[in-house]
Amino acid sequence: MAIHELPINTQLTEDIVIDTSKDAVVIDGVSKIFKKPRPLLRWPGKRTTGEEEKREIRAIDNVTLTVKWREIIGILGANGSGKSTLIRMLSTLLIPDTGTLQIFGYDVVKDERMVQRLINRVSVEASFFKKLSPMENLIYAARLYNMSSKEARTNIRTILLRLGIKEDRIKAPLENMSRGMQQKVAIARAFLTAPIVLLLDEPTTGLDPRSKVDVQNFVNELRDQHNATILITTHDMDEADALCDRVAIIDQGRIVALGTTDELKQGVTQLMGRTTLVSMNEVFMHYTASQIITEEDIQRYGSWEKAFEAIEAQREEEKE
Repeated sequence: MAIHELPINTQLTEDIVIDTSKDAVVIDGVSKIFKKPRPLLRWPGKRTTGEEEKREIRAIDNVTLTVKWREIIGILGANGSGKSTLIRMLSTLLIPDTGTLQIFGYDVVKDERMVQRLINRVSVEASFFKKLSPMENLIYAARLYNMSSKEARTNIRTILLRLGIKEDRIKAPLENMSRGMQQKVAIARAFLTAPIVLLLDEPTTGLDPRSKVDVQNFVNELRDQHNATILITTHDMDEADALCDRVAIIDQGRIVALGTTDELKQGVTQLMGRTTLVSMNEVFMHYTASQIITEEDIQRYGSWEKAFEAIEAQREEEKE
């Protein structure tokens, strides 16, 4: 039975049972800390202490999040905010320092092999055998999921053509393709296995507008026709607005806002005292500012924009 045909409580393999009445993803009090590497060069005469040399960076800080079955949720944040670290933990590539992560009740650490059968991940740093063609790379991936060569070839061709890769490029070496086209092949690899949970880490980076729309349509198709649950990180606020049922905004390793894009826009619009709805870009700027702008800040400085400028100017002065 193909993954996309799984009803509630149907057995995927002899040792994995998927109960879609459960939450698809449960992140409970998760933190991840990295030790900052010791600098190679120091200012002359500057003294350092052991504490400075062992400085730690809390990439993820006590994050809790629940994702429902068939939900598309966006993880938004600036570079270095922790969103990719969270995706890597869910995909079993990193182990959390505290807390737990579960995929349909299976613990990401304790049930690593089982979780790996339920998920697939697309990342901007996707790796391939560059001397091989997209078809050869994807057939290799299909075999890892016990898909027959005949079935794989048919599905691969259909997916690649849908993503805008021309027929004559399907069997040409991958190294001769642009970075954007290679990213499409990475996306096709994830779609090929129709995963129960799909983790998309900035999947449309490097794609032209038409290709982005193709990928977004495929994401919706995976949810609507194959019952996939999807987590997507993106810097494209329009993409988040168009695709996601809910979004979580992460700043400095913590979730600072969670809700539908309409809910977040309405909340920030009221806070700014505007009559027209703000954009998701403005929502993002509000929640990822160096300090969350409050009603008191707005009253003090006269408007949301002036409060934002004043707080950011103060932050720059403190840096100097």
